Amino acid sequence: MPSPDHPHPGQGVALAILATACFALLDTLSQFVGSAVPVLMAIWTRFLVQTGMTVGLLLPRQGRSLFATRAPGWQLLRGALMTTSGVGAYLSLQHVPVGEFTAILMLVPLAVTLLAAVLLRERVSALTWALVAGGLTGALIIVRPKGSDLNLGMFLPLVLVVINACYQIVTSRMVKTEDPATMHFYTGLFGLAIASLALPWSWTRLPTPGLWLLVALLGVFGSLGHYFMIKAYQKAPASRITPYMYSQIGFATLAGWIVFGHAPDVWTVLGIALVAVCGVLGVRAR
Repeated sequence: MPSPDHPHPGQGVALAILATACFALLDTLSQFVGSAVPVLMAIWTRFLVQTGMTVGLLLPRQGRSLFATRAPGWQLLRGALMTTSGVGAYLSLQHVPVGEFTAILMLVPLAVTLLAAVLLRERVSALTWALVAGGLTGALIIVRPKGSDLNLGMFLPLVLVVINACYQIVTSRMVKTEDPATMHFYTGLFGLAIASLALPWSWTRLPTPGLWLLVALLGVFGSLGHYFMIKAYQKAPASRITPYMYSQIGFATLAGWIVFGHAPDVWTVLGIALVAVCGVLGVRAR
């Protein structure tokens, strides 16, 4: 139902689904260019495009208020976590298909609950603990390396879940005083600054203009995805939007199938379904 704070919940849901499609395309492109483009060079280009697009999309509407922040230290921490997350995702996608990678990342809301219980001493119900265990079981079913296929890189998405959960906790603390658009701007700006420090040691000449275009599209899809999410949360409450975030699994699985010909097997589908069900129920249980 519409409310004074969120007058267009249906539009919010549509924008959230559009954002998940952008994030799925971002991950698919990351996997596609990963063998040809050094990770820090790709991250630098992504944040360069993202920062430019953020200014172009939001500055005309918000003016100088876009740059006003009360928490530069927290902005820097959020940017560092986003950069670490970007590097981790880029490396993870060299070992795990994009659909399975996305499904594992959907553990983040459950991981936020777990970290809140451990670090913030928040009370967590037995049902929520069971859902966390179920989601982790689903992730292990998705990865399930066998014998010679064992590669520590396959477990990188699980490490990334913890990093993203910390990012979400920092974000939830910052939104009490900071404008979401300002947070998005400084996250991209600090991410660009951090990646720039290592750029001289990772720069390489790309063989074709088309490859440059694909790397630039990482920033385009990342920026559009975050922009659509900002607009979605302005139009609908988080409780209404969050369950639809799991549509990213479908988009990513479809993209992986089309681009790489990777069709998930029965066990993978079971693991994805278990993560999705536990995640949606976890949102409802809050």
